[in-house]
Amino acid sequence: MSKKTNKFSADSFGKEITETPQENTFYFGKQNFKWMLIGLAFIVVGFLLMMGHDANTVDGKFDPNSWNEDIFSIRRIRIAPLFVVIGFVIEVYAILKRK
Repeated sequence: MSKKTNKFSADSFGKEITETPQENTFYFGKQNFKWMLIGLAFIVVGFLLMMGHDANTVDGKFDPNSWNEDIFSIRRIRIAPLFVVIGFVIEVYAILKRK
């Protein structure tokens, strides 16, 4: 037969036995980090979509006599900022999301 150990034995008399539950004190869980990475990816893609030549650049060289209309493209004016804003909204959601 196996010997049962008693929680209140004579050996532990006078010794304080306190069992504190192990709590995870870290606020963010795996889901929070997943959403943070998704938000960061949206922000990076948005800034990459904004990249391009300057207004006075032709074939990669500065030319003060020319004008590059590509700086007013839909990609740079509408889509890229939308990606950045969506990324920041996802970041706020990831921070405020509870476990």
